[in-house]
Amino acid sequence: MNVAQDPANLSATRLDLRPLLLANMACTMSMMAFVALIGPIARLLGMATWQAGAAVTVAGVVWVLLARPWGRAADRLGRRRVLLLGSAGFTLAYWLLCLFIEGALRWLPGATLAFIGLMLARGCIGAFYAAIPVACNALIADHVEPQRRARAMASLGAANAVGLVVGPALAALLARHSLSLPFHVMSLLPAGAFICLLFTLKPQPLPHSHAPNPVRLGDPRLRRPLLVAFSAMLAVTVSQIVVGFFALDRLHLGPEEAAQTAGIALTTVGVALILAQVLLRRLEWPPLKMIRVGASVSALGFASGALATSAPWLWGCYFVAAAGMGFVFPAFSALAANAMHASEQGATAGSIGAAQGMGAVIGPLTGTLVYALDPRLPFLAVAALLLLVGLWPMPHDKRP
Repeated sequence: MNVAQDPANLSATRLDLRPLLLANMACTMSMMAFVALIGPIARLLGMATWQAGAAVTVAGVVWVLLARPWGRAADRLGRRRVLLLGSAGFTLAYWLLCLFIEGALRWLPGATLAFIGLMLARGCIGAFYAAIPVACNALIADHVEPQRRARAMASLGAANAVGLVVGPALAALLARHSLSLPFHVMSLLPAGAFICLLFTLKPQPLPHSHAPNPVRLGDPRLRRPLLVAFSAMLAVTVSQIVVGFFALDRLHLGPEEAAQTAGIALTTVGVALILAQVLLRRLEWPPLKMIRVGASVSALGFASGALATSAPWLWGCYFVAAAGMGFVFPAFSALAANAMHASEQGATAGSIGAAQGMGAVIGPLTGTLVYALDPRLPFLAVAALLLLVGLWPMPHDKRP
């Protein structure tokens, strides 16, 4: 039995998940506010479409690069210290973004300068955001017994899903007054999360006294969790990037109707993620079963989406696909944590974060390239990938 799986090695101190949930939700809301508003901001600043896309993507690229270093830092410095560093840095970077957008909208510095400023600010935000899910997952792996890890990680997923839904909605509501106002309001959220973590998250002793062990990306124990993490994030980002185009080209809607249809579809995703991960808290399924069931359900939703001929049909397909993803996301984190020793949990969480970040970077690019061939292909390709990932048996699988 791995050290991480031995209850005797778990901390006797009960882990309070509430500060972790708040930090995840607050930072997700702030991140999604930018994604929802970058279109009109880019138009006002004279930026090209590809520049707006790059400003969104750069955070994911930096996330990929720094997830594993943050994981190693969590093993050396402790989870709480890394969480505080990450949330404090995220807050400062977001304030920098607020000041830049406020100034750019007032004085219109030109597309090139605006692009450089947004890239730098978003890169800093991604650099510090990478620390937050890594440290949270490592904390859960340290202090929650294996059979309950998936449920605890599902709570984090539900918090992220709430941020995914509420962030864009609140940003759109505030943007009626000013495009910069949502950023000023959202900047209070990570600051509040940092204060909450500082005063409520108690220092947790690591469940091992020896030096942390490095983890290779090619470690056989991590092959399946990394593959599932990458595939799940790729599927989600592909579905996000193509939904608006699909509404235009396959459903033959006008620009405004297509935008509204895409927005409702993405809202159903957030609602389905919340419901699925709340349901998981009542189930006692092992992670591998959650992956198999969730990936199969999600594949069914995506495959049906390729056949959609109306907006309600598309919304229903997105709801089903997201419900399956709600099972998959906490499962691959728990599967990875259960497979590794206690001294490897920080590096393991960093590896999983890097795999997710890579999926978030590659997904939009591959989705648009495949969409150019046929609007239905991205959905069918994602469905096939999820079926392979979910149902492909591997030698080290011990139970169904």
